[in-house]
Amino acid sequence: MNGPYIRFKKVLVAALASVLATAVMTDAVGAVGDRAKLTKDSQAALNNLYAKVVGAKVLGGKAVAILVFPKITKAGFGIGGQSGEGTLFKSGKAVAFYRTSGASVGLQIGAQTYGYTMFFMNQDALSALDTANGFEVGVGPSVVVMDEGKAKSSTTTTMKDDIYAFIFSQQGLMAGLGIQGNKITKLDDK
Repeated sequence: MNGPYIRFKKVLVAALASVLATAVMTDAVGAVGDRAKLTKDSQAALNNLYAKVVGAKVLGGKAVAILVFPKITKAGFGIGGQSGEGTLFKSGKAVAFYRTSGASVGLQIGAQTYGYTMFFMNQDALSALDTANGFEVGVGPSVVVMDEGKAKSSTTTTMKDDIYAFIFSQQGLMAGLGIQGNKITKLDDK
């Protein structure tokens, strides 16, 4: 009975080490080819979200900019971490690249991947993204995490917040999921 638990624990610790190593890397998306792939993956994730959630497409048409993280890796066993890269789109064009990362301590176990998209609805919210110390979700402009039900019941007249976020493509098993506490930093231009 302890055999499967010990194997699971080893795999989880290895996944956590990988996530934390990724989180401290300075610029994993440095090469032009890597950025082209990230842009392509981000656009595909956004198109998939639009196809599944009509409200997301409505927001996309009104947003000043859209930040897409197509794949975030999250793992934890007491200590947790998450990291991933994304693309900022303005008027349908990739204009910058960002990293999201976070760490947590507490009762947690599991590993998963997911993606998320943030719709910046005004210039002030977008300007906060490039602050000197990075943009921390939950500090500064208001961020509303949307699900399909909330998106269907919302209209452009009821949507008055600074930033709307959609979490998608969840795979794996992890107790708890959110974007609160993530720090988003701009990757160097290369």
